[in-house]
Amino acid sequence: MVQRFDVLIIGSGLAGQAAALRLAATRRVALVSKRTLEDSASSWAQGGIAAVLDNRDSIEAHIRDTITAGAGLNDRRATRFVIENGRRAVDWLIDQGVPFTRDEDGYHLAREGGHSARRVIHVADATGLAVQTTLTGKVRQQPNISIFENHIAIDLITGVKLGLADQRCYGAYVLDSCTGEVLTIGASNTLIAAGGAGKVYLYTTNPDTSTGDGIAMAWRAGCRVANMEFIQFHPTCLYHSQAKSFLISEAVRGEGGRLLLPDGSRFMPWHDARGELAPRDVVARAIDFEMKKRGLDCVYLDISHKPAAFLAEHFPNILARCLDLGIDITRAPIPVVPAAHYTCGGVVSDLHARTNIAGLYVAGEASCTGLHGANRLASNSLLECLVFAEAAATDILRQTAGDLPSLPEWDASRVSDPDEEIVIAHNWDELRRFMWDYVGIVRTTKRLQRAQNRIRLLNREIDDFYSHFRVSHDLIELRNLVVTADLIVRCALRRHESRGLHFSRNYPQTLPRATNTVIRRRAP
Repeated sequence: MVQRFDVLIIGSGLAGQAAALRLAATRRVALVSKRTLEDSASSWAQGGIAAVLDNRDSIEAHIRDTITAGAGLNDRRATRFVIENGRRAVDWLIDQGVPFTRDEDGYHLAREGGHSARRVIHVADATGLAVQTTLTGKVRQQPNISIFENHIAIDLITGVKLGLADQRCYGAYVLDSCTGEVLTIGASNTLIAAGGAGKVYLYTTNPDTSTGDGIAMAWRAGCRVANMEFIQFHPTCLYHSQAKSFLISEAVRGEGGRLLLPDGSRFMPWHDARGELAPRDVVARAIDFEMKKRGLDCVYLDISHKPAAFLAEHFPNILARCLDLGIDITRAPIPVVPAAHYTCGGVVSDLHARTNIAGLYVAGEASCTGLHGANRLASNSLLECLVFAEAAATDILRQTAGDLPSLPEWDASRVSDPDEEIVIAHNWDELRRFMWDYVGIVRTTKRLQRAQNRIRLLNREIDDFYSHFRVSHDLIELRNLVVTADLIVRCALRRHESRGLHFSRNYPQTLPRATNTVIRRRAP
């Protein structure tokens, strides 16, 4: 079945929903969500949105902090573009009805690691959830937005694949995970807003949906991909046998939380003069160093010296979740470990969110705009989602929708139902384990080469499986994870230095000149 729209948006997090709302007045929009609209990485964001909202702060200070955290690799034009549009992005959310936390001076602004000022506007410690809930309510009311929940995109449809002379994107093939039917969705313009790739690692703060789908699809279509070696590991994921991927917000350290060894002594001052307020890459490496040096399963984050009422007001969700697990953060420290958190690289885009393929845009974590450089500054991600969602929508609205060529339906006539689903589960587990062991916080060339060898073997197995059996949700995700893992390793092997989130024991020095790692695959 072929369905036609003006715009196809793949991904229903903040970037996808913000773009859909900006387009819906005059365009027919298809919004594809792997699960429900409420279930995305955006809704898991605890900290907030970084923007210059205080007269004591400045655009230049925010730019400086972003570039310092990004180890100088940031694209300065993109960085200035995002930060200068920060206030307008926040004002748009306020207009949508997001209930940001207030105090006696107006909106409460938090300070997080790497920031020189309080500039993080938030909704207690559940900002992403509040923003997502607000926008989802509005998206569901828009008659021009057709919502495809529990659908996963398989591949983009390009002119090359259709045998045309151009490389333009004309939509995508999308699997209905409930019925097994594959839809052909045609669109004059397509926006990838499918999030990051945290699930390529064994331990991650990301939801199960973060499998690198948008990055892998864009790569297969012929897009340029850059800086995939820069995977941000959040320093403080709750360490507990019953807690899956629960993040302890950066804001806890911003409000005075101290990282401790089991004997109660602080260790961050030994690693960085900024202590617990150092950027995430510094803190994650410090924790990783101390755990390996001392054979620890975890370290501890202590905020119990703050009044209980303060913690209940600022961190109600963290307080409640920890209490459910028998940890009273008003009296005891929180056991924490680093975990894969954010993909700083991705599909290369310009300031209009355009890729190198006509009609194809990208926004959010799947993109590489140049804002984050070698390490994302805390709470810059939701800001980037908002600014580039607007940029994409604005560029699309300037255009006159063109005619779509004839789009073939998905051909499943030469495949059969899989006979052994265990192959998918085993390969998924193997991939995530060796990526954690070989392509983690501290890397060596030998480890990266070992990972690359295993990826090649897995790729052959998965390609064979994909060619002979009917597609499934799990198979699509595994196929995308292997592509994403390959991109991470290839980029890491090309970087002969240590910079930001990429730390190599073989190349511990930082080169004088910061350069991007850009790779490209020719479209088939």
